[in-house]
Amino acid sequence: MSTNRWVLPLGWTAVLLDGFDLVVLGTVLPVLLQDKVWGLTPASASAVSTIGLVGMTIGALSIGTVTDVIGRRKALVLAVAGFSLFTLLCAFAPSVFLFGLLRFLAGLGLGGCLPTAITLVNEVAGRGRGGRATTVIMTGYHVGAVATALLGILVIPSLGWRALFVIGALPALVLVPLMWRYLPETKAVASTPVKDVVGSLFKPGLVRATLAFWVASFMGLLLVYGLNTWLPQIMRVAGYPLGAALGLLLTLNVGAIIGLLVAGFVADRFGMWRTTIGWFAAAAVFLALLSVKLPGIGVYAAVLVAGCFVFSAQALVYAYVGRVYSDANRATGLGWTAGVGRLGAICGPLLGGVLLTAGLAYPWGFYAFALVAALGAVAVAVIGSRTHVEV
Repeated sequence: MSTNRWVLPLGWTAVLLDGFDLVVLGTVLPVLLQDKVWGLTPASASAVSTIGLVGMTIGALSIGTVTDVIGRRKALVLAVAGFSLFTLLCAFAPSVFLFGLLRFLAGLGLGGCLPTAITLVNEVAGRGRGGRATTVIMTGYHVGAVATALLGILVIPSLGWRALFVIGALPALVLVPLMWRYLPETKAVASTPVKDVVGSLFKPGLVRATLAFWVASFMGLLLVYGLNTWLPQIMRVAGYPLGAALGLLLTLNVGAIIGLLVAGFVADRFGMWRTTIGWFAAAAVFLALLSVKLPGIGVYAAVLVAGCFVFSAQALVYAYVGRVYSDANRATGLGWTAGVGRLGAICGPLLGGVLLTAGLAYPWGFYAFALVAALGAVAVAVIGSRTHVEV
C-alpha cells in the first residue's frame, strides 16, 4: 500500500475525531447542568462553549498558516495529538475554569485539523478530483457527530460523562502513530516567513477570491451551527412534537452525509464555481420552503433535502479554496477561510437565540437562514468562474 493511499482513511479518521469533539460538549452539558457539576449554570456553560469556538478560530488561523511552513504531515499529527490530549484531560477537570481552559486548548487543535486534512487529501487526489476528495473527507465530520450522540446515550448513564471524554481521546493512541508512519509529506518545508505566507492571500488576482471565500465560509458555518443548535426548537415552536423535532435534526444530518457524497462528484463534473453557487442557492430555496408546515413524512423529506444542500455547500467552499490557491499557500488559505467561518459558527446560534427570544423563530427563522444561504451564493458568484491563480 503506497503512502498516498493512507491519506484519505487517516485524514477521514482525524476529521471523524474532530466531529466527535465538536458534539461532545453538547452531549454532556445537559448532565452537567442537571447535576450542577462545579455549580455550572446556563450562562457559564455558554461561556465554555464560546471559548472552545474561539480556540477553534485561533487554531484554524494559526495552524493552517503554520502548515505551509512546517509541512502538512507534521501539522496534522500535532493537531490531532493536541486536541486528543486536552480532550482526555477534560475528563479530570476539577473546576469549570480549568474545563473551559482545556476546551480552549483542545479547540486550537480542532481548528487546525480540518484545513490541514483537506489540504493533504486535495494534493494527493490530483487535479480534477479535489471536489469529491474534500466532500468525502467531510462525511467523517458528520459520522463523528452522530457517533458521539449515540455514545452519549450508551455511555453516560452507566459510566458517567467523564468516560465520554476518555473514549473520545483513546483512538489517538492508534491514529497518531499511524499518521506519523504512513502519511506522506506533499510539500517541501519552506523557509518563507509566516507574514509573507499570509500576505500571499492578497496578491493581485487573489484579493477578491480571498475576501469572497471568507464571506461564503462565514455564511456556510452560520447555517451549520445555527440549524444544528436551533432546528429542534424552531420545529417545536412550529407545532411539531419534541420527538419529531429531534428526529428532524437527525434527518438534517443524514441529508448532510448524502449531500456530501453527491456534491463532490457534481463539482468535479460541472465545475466548482457553478456547483457551489447552485448548492447555496438550493439551500436558500429549501430553507425558505421549511416555513410551510407539511404533514407526515413530507416535513422529513423537506428537511432531508435541505440538509443535502446546507452542509455540503460549506464543504464545497473548502474544496474551491483548495483549487484556487497553490501549494505554497493552500493550507493558509484553507485555515483562514475556516477561521473566519468560525465567527459565523459563533453568530449562528446567537441569531437563532435572538429570533426565539423575540418570538420570531417560526417562520421568520427559516427566512433568515434562507437569506444567509443566498448571501453565500452571492459571495461565491463574486469570485468569478475564471479565478485560478498560481502564486
